[in-house]
Amino acid sequence: MSFTTDVKTEISQQEIKPCCVKAQSAALIQLSATLIIHNKELALRFQSEHATTAKRMFKLLKERYAPQMELSIVKKTKLNKNNIYVLEVTTNVKAILEDVGLMTESGLQSHPAKKIVAKECCARSYLAGAFMASGSVNSPQKSNYHLELVTQHPDHAAFIESLMHRFDLPAKTILRRHQHVTYLKASEKISDFLRIVSANTAVLDFEDVRIQRDFHNSLTRLDNCEVANEMKTQAAAAKQIAAIETLMKRGQLSHLDEKYQLVARLRLENPEANLNELCVLVEEETGEPLSKSGIKHRLSKLLELA
Repeated sequence: MSFTTDVKTEISQQEIKPCCVKAQSAALIQLSATLIIHNKELALRFQSEHATTAKRMFKLLKERYAPQMELSIVKKTKLNKNNIYVLEVTTNVKAILEDVGLMTESGLQSHPAKKIVAKECCARSYLAGAFMASGSVNSPQKSNYHLELVTQHPDHAAFIESLMHRFDLPAKTILRRHQHVTYLKASEKISDFLRIVSANTAVLDFEDVRIQRDFHNSLTRLDNCEVANEMKTQAAAAKQIAAIETLMKRGQLSHLDEKYQLVARLRLENPEANLNELCVLVEEETGEPLSKSGIKHRLSKLLELA
């Protein structure tokens, strides 16, 4: 199963408060259901590729509204030929839509009334329902972190975005192939979203993989930095050795002060040593400490003379 499926399965198994049923039902209906005419009466046709999401919708409607419902399974004829779970609600449809805030005297609404998600727990349940209906999240095994909720109406997308902002989630919305996509990119915020919708096991899995990847990336960056520094040290040493050999060929090195001759000899004997290591070698020979800047000054002087 995909990570998205795991998250949806976990969310669908969480118990919710009675006050949150309307909020979660509203999200599931608006993002997964179609309003149709059945035997000259309003009906709702709910569709999902996830059995647990369809089961959740069935459970919520049955316990609160007890409508007549029929569940069927249709197999896709294209692509991966997954099952499509179809739940058709044929009674109490108008009452259901009014109760969840999706229908008023002025007709169908682009999003539920604010009172439906006024309480924090209800807002969380709405986001959980929205993810079950139209959400997806990349596996933490992948390098690009991405979570999104897809809707058809711009006002509904704005409603979802504002709801996420209530929980300090910096969601943004884009138009993609005639659909409005509200998304998160930052790994920490995706983890926060999963925590908000009570996908606690998914949070642990996501954080475990993310921390391992970040640790590995940090080690890689550190290794790259060390390699770069080593290459820089070797390039500088090569120039210094070339300068010293030039002075030796011209017979000038023996006429320099002993402190320059000492550094020149140590550099020739230790071509891979960095400045700190040369400082240690100088102190071992003379018994007197020499700073890194002192070594650098002497080597620069040799380069200048050459």
